[in-house]
Amino acid sequence: MAMNKAKLEYTAKATRRGKRAEDFRALSRRILRGSNRSVPRVDYLREVSMMLMEFSLSDAMELWVKEDHDYFRCRTVLCLAGCYHFQVMSKLQFKEVKKVAHSRCDENIARLAWKIIQGRFDASLSSFTEKGSFWTGDLKKTDFLPPKTAEKGRADGSWDEEDYKSLALIPLMISRENIGVLQLKSRQRNFFTKTELKHYERVAETLALTLVNQQAQAALRERVKELTCLYGIAKAAERPGAPLGEVLQSIVELFPPAWQYPEITHGRIIVDERIYATPGFLDSDQRQVANIIVSGEERGMVEVVYSEKKPDLFEGPFLKEERSLINTIARQVALIIERREAAEDRVKLQDQLRHADRLATIGQLAAGVAHELNEPLGNILGFAQLAQKGAEIPDQTRQDVEKIINASLYAREVVNKLKLFARQTPPQKTQLDLNKLIEEGLLFLESRCAKAGIELVRSLSPNLPEITADQGQLHQVLVNLVVNSIQAMPEGGKLIIRTAATPNHVSLIVEDTGTGMNHEVKRKIFIPFFTTKDVNEGTGLGLAVVDGIVRSHDGSIEVESEVGQGTRFEVQLPLKQRQKEQESE
Repeated sequence: MAMNKAKLEYTAKATRRGKRAEDFRALSRRILRGSNRSVPRVDYLREVSMMLMEFSLSDAMELWVKEDHDYFRCRTVLCLAGCYHFQVMSKLQFKEVKKVAHSRCDENIARLAWKIIQGRFDASLSSFTEKGSFWTGDLKKTDFLPPKTAEKGRADGSWDEEDYKSLALIPLMISRENIGVLQLKSRQRNFFTKTELKHYERVAETLALTLVNQQAQAALRERVKELTCLYGIAKAAERPGAPLGEVLQSIVELFPPAWQYPEITHGRIIVDERIYATPGFLDSDQRQVANIIVSGEERGMVEVVYSEKKPDLFEGPFLKEERSLINTIARQVALIIERREAAEDRVKLQDQLRHADRLATIGQLAAGVAHELNEPLGNILGFAQLAQKGAEIPDQTRQDVEKIINASLYAREVVNKLKLFARQTPPQKTQLDLNKLIEEGLLFLESRCAKAGIELVRSLSPNLPEITADQGQLHQVLVNLVVNSIQAMPEGGKLIIRTAATPNHVSLIVEDTGTGMNHEVKRKIFIPFFTTKDVNEGTGLGLAVVDGIVRSHDGSIEVESEVGQGTRFEVQLPLKQRQKEQESE
């Protein structure tokens, strides 16, 4: 109410004496000073609008400012409560005039404003000035508006368009280029004079310069913020040894300073259901999202939200530059993920190549060692057995000779494993029943399981199809896996032997409840001579031989293990071998 009273007093004074030229010059200086402040574009337009409303004592005003091929439109209205209401309207093109108009009068004023912007007016008419400004002291008497009964106010506290009596439309010109239009409206008749209109035209020239300047500064600020953000992302991506999660978290913390309202901006990156967010992130309707596409597959998204309501701009409350920035960030995150995964794949491939090279070297060494040891081992074993048959050998000597024989047999077994690992012993493949082979093999292992307190459980699939394989080698696979499980259960446990079949392969599954393995041990178990057992408890060749036999049968072996939870080996042998044999026969 106090504002209404002050406005009425000022209006009365202004009506009596009018505004002087120095008043308009002072207004231009205020507008110029405000343009040098680094504020968001919407905030600057609000400040300028308030200056013009307070100076002109108008009841409503609009600013149309050209941006690219559209016109940014904002409106300020003096409400019935005596306060100003600032509103950013939708961007406007000429074909949309009727769609955005909320009354017939508003539509016609908008069409007239378009004509002024485009320079399509008759300067000889009394309603126009030489510079193309339009003014009238009584809208009802103008020929471009249809007569209509005015409504006395609206539910939101503003006035209907037809309730305004005086109107001034002033083009915003820079070097003969029209970048927009300023509308001033009053509910008083003959509120604007022709002299005042010429002063407003000079103010409009200043305003046009400041708007262009402020727009350029805003674009420069956004570009600097964008480049700063992208530079920070590049630095984060190149940090040596940093985990991917740490890199993504440092990237998301770069978001707030890069957006128009840093103090209310929050960011989030979601990759493979893992979330990296700024502190205090909350879902909001005012959000901007870009998908993260890695090798053609959607892996997550980059998201920016405002925690407070802001006026709609290009995309909700976000700028066109911010849409470009978030898309670029999503692409950069995708590139970082691609490079990290490519580097991990390269390391894995190098490990596989080194492993294959080691296997080839060890295979050559094993073949040579086995060949060189076979003859002396045969001599040692033969002479020891002859010595044992002597009639007059003392008991102690006989026991010592027995130890020599056992040690020689063990050494010969190791040599045979080396020969098998080095592929010096070719497989003799025949048609066989895997269930029958398992039953025969377990006959020699049941007593050992019982002695170790291990419950042996068979779960053999009936009607298992026959496979083409080397019976002796598969028997060795079974024995090695079972012995390995027995050694993993020093306190007893449960050992399960299963078989299963699919249309493509037959599976042998050996599962125990033993000590299990960690990831590092599980990664090395098929490397020759690698063992976690004590000296004299294993050679480190058992699982390497199993792996070699399975591979020679074109099969595969999978391992699942957790420390304290046990281990599960699954050997898969293909059925296609049988088909090949039948075709060759």
